[in-house]
Amino acid sequence: MSLDLAVRTFELLLGLSLLLQTLEYLRIERLDRVSDWAIQRLEVPTSPAWVRPLLDRLMQPAAYRALLALRLALALALMAGLLRGPLGLAGALLLFVIALVLLLRWRGAFNGGSDFMTLVGLTGLLIAQGLGAWGDAALGWRAGLWYVTLQSLTSYFVSGWVKLLRPEWRSGAALPHFLDTGVYGPLAAGSLYRSPAVARAVAWGFTVWEGLFPLGLLDLRLAVFFCASGALFHFLVFWYFGLNRFLWAWLATFPAVLYCAAA
Repeated sequence: MSLDLAVRTFELLLGLSLLLQTLEYLRIERLDRVSDWAIQRLEVPTSPAWVRPLLDRLMQPAAYRALLALRLALALALMAGLLRGPLGLAGALLLFVIALVLLLRWRGAFNGGSDFMTLVGLTGLLIAQGLGAWGDAALGWRAGLWYVTLQSLTSYFVSGWVKLLRPEWRSGAALPHFLDTGVYGPLAAGSLYRSPAVARAVAWGFTVWEGLFPLGLLDLRLAVFFCASGALFHFLVFWYFGLNRFLWAWLATFPAVLYCAAA
């Protein structure tokens, strides 16, 4: 995969992921009956002194909606390939800062690992635009894509390693437990996944697959296999658990993985 193709695909997928997330934030704001900034602000350190007053302003309903509208516009600009040159660096920096504000707003994460993988993508974008501002855009993008790749591969490897260390995953007992909590759960009494042998085989399949994901860097064909199976895996997570953010957050990292494997 060429650098230009990797960059363009990365921008499109990251922008789409940001677009969908932001639309969710706008929808959730009208449904949210839990969060209260008057309480949340007490968790913000008082030093430096300007942080809490600034967040007080940003978390006001009108300012918060304006922040999301700005994120929406920047996501569309990223998808359209408009974030280039000085505008690109400013846009990447704004997207990164907004992501941090949203993490504060939702006490660390709104949707678990997908929020942090989105931050990985934005960090890669910021690295690319930051180094590019010094005059070497190609070097900037190579550095940004390698950062995203290493973070993405590590996320799979660590997930597989954690499963390997947990007896409930080695025995397969964790699989039906997780599926019971899914959108279509609990599983039927006669479900195939309640069979200990099937559950153990599937659990070990996920564990080994995740643990071997970094091998995709050895050859482009291996990278294509792991990325394609990864896309299917995250689609199934969306289908069974409704976690659509995971699909798009990790999918946005795959152009970087394919580029680095080819390189």
